[in-house]
Amino acid sequence: MVYVLDPTAELGADIADQGPDLTALAGARVGIRVDILWRSWDWVTDEWAKLLEADGASVCFWRARGRTGDQGVQMLDELDDFSKRIDAAIVGLGNCGSCTSWTIHDALRIADHDVATVAATTAHFTELGHTLARRGGRSALRIETLPYPLDTLPEEHVRDIARQRYRSVVRALGVRA
Repeated sequence: MVYVLDPTAELGADIADQGPDLTALAGARVGIRVDILWRSWDWVTDEWAKLLEADGASVCFWRARGRTGDQGVQMLDELDDFSKRIDAAIVGLGNCGSCTSWTIHDALRIADHDVATVAATTAHFTELGHTLARRGGRSALRIETLPYPLDTLPEEHVRDIARQRYRSVVRALGVRA
């Protein structure tokens, strides 16, 4: 007997809302998930952390790493613990196929903890991010789009983009003021 698996299958149930909103930054605990690949994402999140703190939020970072074996199990436990300590999450960076997959994976896992969550991708990978979110059962996952290519730009240009996009990512989390 041969089994053929459909790689395009989607989960039967979909959570078609964005999840909870973060109603205010003042007093909020905002977690930022960074990775080990994109220096541009470190620059973006450094700028956003400064602005979040200036708006009254406390910010903590969590860096993803080993994804397989015992390291992968430990990483998921740490991600779940991180999710329990925050009110909102910014997860990135979807800037290649596998990075986008892990960004959406981690964003979905955090969102499952009832945390206001936004995933960040670059423009070239936003459609993939939406497809992965839909296939992961959360078609309305918030996704913030940054320019592509981002990592090849000079640091100050990337930091300028981050400052320009800050209000958009805050609105994506649900903050209206």
